[in-house]
Amino acid sequence: MKVYEGKDVRNIGIAGHGDCGKTSLVASFLYTTGLTTRLTAVDEGNTLTDFDEEEIARKVTITSSPAYVEWEGSKLNFIDTPGYNIFINDTKGSLIAADTALIVVDSVSGVEVQTEKAWGYAEEYGLARVVLVNKLDRERADFSRTLTDIQEVLGRGAVPVQIPIGTEKNFCGIVDLIEQKAYTYELGGKGKGTETDIPDNLSSEVESARESLIEMVAECDDDLLNEYLEELTLPPEKILAGLRKGIIERKIFPVLCGSATQNVGTDLILSFLESYAPSPVVHQEVSSADGETSRKIDDGDPLSLFVYKTSADPFAGRVTYFKVVSGILNNDDNVFNFTKTASERFARISIASGKELTPVTSIHAGDLGAIAKLKETLTGDSLGDKSKPIQFPKAKIPLPAIAYAIQPKTRQDEDRLSGGINKILQEDQALNFYRDPQTQEFLLAGNGQQHLEIIVSRLKKRYNVEVELKAPKIPYRETIRGRAEVQGRHKKQSGGHGQFGDCRIRMEPLERGQEFEFVNSIFGGAIPKTYIPAVEKGILEAAGTGYLAGYPVVDFKVELYDGQYHDVDSSELAFKLAGRKAFRAAMEKSSPALLEPIMIVEIVAPSDFAGDIMGDMNSRRGRIQGMDTKGSSQIVRAQVPMSEMLTYANELTSMTQGRGSFTMEFGHYDFVPQQIAEKVITAAKRDHDGTDEEDE
Repeated sequence: MKVYEGKDVRNIGIAGHGDCGKTSLVASFLYTTGLTTRLTAVDEGNTLTDFDEEEIARKVTITSSPAYVEWEGSKLNFIDTPGYNIFINDTKGSLIAADTALIVVDSVSGVEVQTEKAWGYAEEYGLARVVLVNKLDRERADFSRTLTDIQEVLGRGAVPVQIPIGTEKNFCGIVDLIEQKAYTYELGGKGKGTETDIPDNLSSEVESARESLIEMVAECDDDLLNEYLEELTLPPEKILAGLRKGIIERKIFPVLCGSATQNVGTDLILSFLESYAPSPVVHQEVSSADGETSRKIDDGDPLSLFVYKTSADPFAGRVTYFKVVSGILNNDDNVFNFTKTASERFARISIASGKELTPVTSIHAGDLGAIAKLKETLTGDSLGDKSKPIQFPKAKIPLPAIAYAIQPKTRQDEDRLSGGINKILQEDQALNFYRDPQTQEFLLAGNGQQHLEIIVSRLKKRYNVEVELKAPKIPYRETIRGRAEVQGRHKKQSGGHGQFGDCRIRMEPLERGQEFEFVNSIFGGAIPKTYIPAVEKGILEAAGTGYLAGYPVVDFKVELYDGQYHDVDSSELAFKLAGRKAFRAAMEKSSPALLEPIMIVEIVAPSDFAGDIMGDMNSRRGRIQGMDTKGSSQIVRAQVPMSEMLTYANELTSMTQGRGSFTMEFGHYDFVPQQIAEKVITAAKRDHDGTDEEDE
């Protein structure tokens, strides 16, 4: 495999809504350039970038996967990313390694929710953007309608540089507005067009579209605009130069057209990307996370690289995907991991297409690479020359939307769970695995139920670990609404030394989130100082086991103001038990109440579904906090009890025909309505007694 310099490399992230044809597009690139001997298909389960067993079974991209082609003297690195909302975080994590985003839009469905999200990621990372209108051979495909949708949602900078010849099943070619040439294709063919005359029936459309393109190019530069206003046109060489400049400066977003599954227009897409997508060296330098240092994207700068993805292959082990930011990485180099403060040996560096790794001798600044079996390195790590440390920014992945309790089926599964889940966590940044300190359940958090079901399936197939998913226990809390002044006395005589402790306390509520406050107001030695911590300890122990339903008591203040002790019978244990009795007596008199976790929820869906979403939120005891419009999408923000959100992912999918997504994070605790609190308390007491309703 030839080694390419950064100026001859194009790093392109392929993104868009699920089922818009991204994986099929990569398959057509590989076939057209001769890297595969046949045009593979998602439905047949043989594409190079959807190789995971779950991807093949479900026919959707779950994790990002790289591929590369050589075209017209350049190396084009592609990253095929997921498009469905429950896997979209992987798209964000991988696009950080790209320099251009190729946004694929279905010509039947138009711009969809995840299209906008992917566009936003590209904007966040400062990527150049090219739009492809795909599936133009399908029934009800309409290039003009889709273009209008693109310009309304993504901006008027999205301007066509190609227009299709024919519609739906008669789609057979493309007109290149830059070169003013037409190309026809054989459906399902080699992907290389035959040059022909522009059809007469398209001449006026071509002229109008080309005029719009030249006008947009002129708007990007004052000198070009003045020349255009004087001459009403621009010379070809200035159009090309202005177009490149507009793409790099993210003022122009060229719109291409084609059909990935029929391999129509593939060669023109590749040629356009080779000619106009910026190489990594165009960016000149990359700043560190703290902004204090930087690296030029240049072979002459000290070696530095960052890891944008990790996969856990059961056979090859951990595979690390990285981008060389500066310097040249050579085979067998020892590279220092600045994040983990550990040295790694880069033996058998490679370039990747799906799970296939092709060894290379070196990788230059700006290029992407892969390596298996690094010991310490994980996603987000920065590595390089030990004497020139730098930490590059990591992708900011949103917190998981929902958590389920995970329970091993057998003792053997329990023993193997830790190893299997740790390997999966290394490759999926959108997951979180932790133990709830209150409920003691192991929780697996992800972007939705289907996401977690896939993880469960992987645990079984890859690591022979069988687990069950259950709705998690709600971490309720208890508190008080009123004040109380009580006595707690522990007295026990059983021959010899007895036990005696007596304390008087005042208890009152604190503001939400204040947890606990203990005030010692003892004067005159009513209780010796050595016993006062025991009173506090007894109160905290009793608070930990709750009063109403066994949930921890929070947000209360205790003032210890008086008490009695005995020279012989008093002890720390006696005062701890007195503190427990005082706490329970105070709870009885201070209007105890149940608290529930309130989640901050943000829902993004097409505006057509906003009314249904708000009505559903109200039915879940949600409080609408605000609404925003972004393009054709509506953003609804609400505060909703956690207990009402356990099944929301599936219900939102059903409500919005799969076009809605949401994020959820903990906000605060608030009082549970009395009617619901009574049910929770009854259920908790029943569970504690170990009885079912049928037994009662």
